[in-house]
Amino acid sequence: MSLSSNVEFLDTYEGVMERGDETFKWVRPSSEWNPMVLNYTSGTTSSPKGVVLSHRAVFMSTINSLLDWSMPNRPVYLWTLPMFHANGWSYTWATAAVGATNICLRRVDAKTIYDSIDKHHVTHMCAAPMVLNMLTNSPSRRQLKQPVRVMTAGAPPPETVISSAESLGFDVGHGYGLTETGCLNVSCAWKPEWDGLGESERAKLKSRQGIRTAVFAEVDVRDTLTGKSVKHDGVTVGEIVFRGGSVMLGYYKDPEGTAASMREDGWFYTGDMGVMHPDGYLEVKDRSKDVIICGGENISSKEVETVLYTNPVVKEAAVVAKPDKMWGETPCAFVSLKCLDGSVSEREIREFCKTKLPKYMVPRNVVFQEELPKTSTGKIQKFLLRQMAKSMP
Repeated sequence: MSLSSNVEFLDTYEGVMERGDETFKWVRPSSEWNPMVLNYTSGTTSSPKGVVLSHRAVFMSTINSLLDWSMPNRPVYLWTLPMFHANGWSYTWATAAVGATNICLRRVDAKTIYDSIDKHHVTHMCAAPMVLNMLTNSPSRRQLKQPVRVMTAGAPPPETVISSAESLGFDVGHGYGLTETGCLNVSCAWKPEWDGLGESERAKLKSRQGIRTAVFAEVDVRDTLTGKSVKHDGVTVGEIVFRGGSVMLGYYKDPEGTAASMREDGWFYTGDMGVMHPDGYLEVKDRSKDVIICGGENISSKEVETVLYTNPVVKEAAVVAKPDKMWGETPCAFVSLKCLDGSVSEREIREFCKTKLPKYMVPRNVVFQEELPKTSTGKIQKFLLRQMAKSMP
């Protein structure tokens, strides 16, 4: 492409509208259940799946997003999410519906985000927990001149990440959903009686995924053996299941994968393991494939990661299963540090964990890396870390 054609391609919104055809007749779908969009899961596994969403699913997801976040007319929205993955959690359509100004980034880095917030007076943004963690640990971090509402999702956020972000002026909301469900179908709706709690307790409550959103039909946690709902005790673990109009039509050209996750009982089985608290709030404990079975004991990698994040020297942490001849599997921690001066040892990290975890949950191995591998949405690619752990002696 020549320079002249590059320049010609750049245009204002008004210029594009002026060249539009006022007589164009919109071709509407014959059915709201017709496929509308194909998205791919983010790539935390080695084989991302194509997710087919209907017109109805996209419409419901968009309305759901606007209602749950109480998104006002003409907000200034900063993009750190890729639009090709889950359509930016449905905000590609939602921001258009409320006439938002969209601030788009060529790359996601802390300095660019902070500069964009100041320059454009950003009011709203979405960010995966890893992006929030990057913002709170970057040398470019600064106190915000005005609060910015942030919706975080995509992975269970550590409490320390939420509290650190809020101390800088970010107003963090938390949701949960999957590419297969169109957007965030569960939201950690805030209760006024929580306002008077301490910072740590507020962050702990906000790190839970929450309750179903208004437009979504049903959310449950089911026992993997009996298929019955688990007790609402915050302890009993089961598989998280969804049912509603924004759930996908199926996986693209993958009838076996579709049948495995969308059962005859009408529920979509997420593969995520969670608990239901007495107040009806859902909390994700782990992906089923990320649960570590050590000597017959189930270890939640998220619980170990949460403890690692409370260590002030730790910037990022991910825990995966390492094959073991005696125990079957043992927890292996991959850690990046805030200061790369070599002053922290594997033993010190393990000793720190021993003060906060049962012995069987303490990582047997700690691997230090400058950066952990991530997807375009900021999720850590655990399948790569599992491969590395498997190759370790």
